[in-house]
Amino acid sequence: MFKNQFIIILLTLTGFTYNPLFAQIPSGYYDNAQGLTGEQLRQALHNIIDNHEEFSYNDLRDFILKNTDEDPNNSNNVILLYSGRSQDKNTFGGDPNEWNREHVWAKSHGDFGNNPPAGTDAHHIRPTDVSVNGARGNLDFDIGGSPVAEAPGCFKDGDSFEPRDAVKGDVARMIFYMATRYDGGDGVPDLIVVDAVNTSPNPQHGKLSQLILWNSLDPPDDFEKNRNDVIYYQYQNNRNPFIDHPEYVDAIWGDPSNINFATSLNVVVFPNPSSEVLKVSINKSNTANYNIFSILGYPVSEGILPNTVSEIDISNLQNGIYILLITDVSTLTTTRTTFIKTTN
Repeated sequence: MFKNQFIIILLTLTGFTYNPLFAQIPSGYYDNAQGLTGEQLRQALHNIIDNHEEFSYNDLRDFILKNTDEDPNNSNNVILLYSGRSQDKNTFGGDPNEWNREHVWAKSHGDFGNNPPAGTDAHHIRPTDVSVNGARGNLDFDIGGSPVAEAPGCFKDGDSFEPRDAVKGDVARMIFYMATRYDGGDGVPDLIVVDAVNTSPNPQHGKLSQLILWNSLDPPDDFEKNRNDVIYYQYQNNRNPFIDHPEYVDAIWGDPSNINFATSLNVVVFPNPSSEVLKVSINKSNTANYNIFSILGYPVSEGILPNTVSEIDISNLQNGIYILLITDVSTLTTTRTTFIKTTN
């Protein structure tokens, strides 16, 4: 760490500004992982990223997250992980609409608390809206559920939390990092990714099959790559290998083509936009339930769809875009769609 800080200071004094956007993976960093797969690859990566420089939990609040998650368009703000909102760095706290520290690998899944190294590892701790952090709690990651207020694109149910599409891969790669960095040696918890939910308080996190898929569907973007560089060059002196090499996920944990998906409902809403009555057609003869949420995730109304084509009275809704969540009562399969309420 001190060597890296010295280089940054030296470059600044000589007229150069350190910009991690132009940084690259250090030459030879992954040489010992070449040609390996499965547990051998995971172990090799563990040896590469183990024993990182440690910081305190307060350091994350005071300066690390303000740097790693800085809004590239506004240096006074950080980007909140789940909501995507750009927030003033100085609004850290515990009240609604302030931001705090989110352990993406929930700290109850292994009981490591806020203690180094796992509890203060910047590779999985992110700024989040206080209310959204509370809504996520210690849930595993999976698909489905109701919209999360203040976090457009996020959904949750009783056993899982679904992040917005733009960070699904980010979340997956943080989980895979933790399961690689922490393997039970040197007194740290032995963290394992499993294909299940409801895993707390075991040192496990899920859902593996979904995380593999998210890693594939949402590859690392510039923000995520820059964050990896900042943590390596300025703080911990270790990297998240799954940001540098997303293909390592499949090489260790398997191919997402083996995922078994439940048959989803085929839903059609019409007319869309609509002003008075929204008709909903579903490909099931049994009863389904519906919930309507505002685009920000606040519940608006709910009811039953008794027929293959049912009607919902939306005349009392304000104009705007709404999320319609439909649940098959017999299989508990859920499907989401959107509609627009307008005025005649």
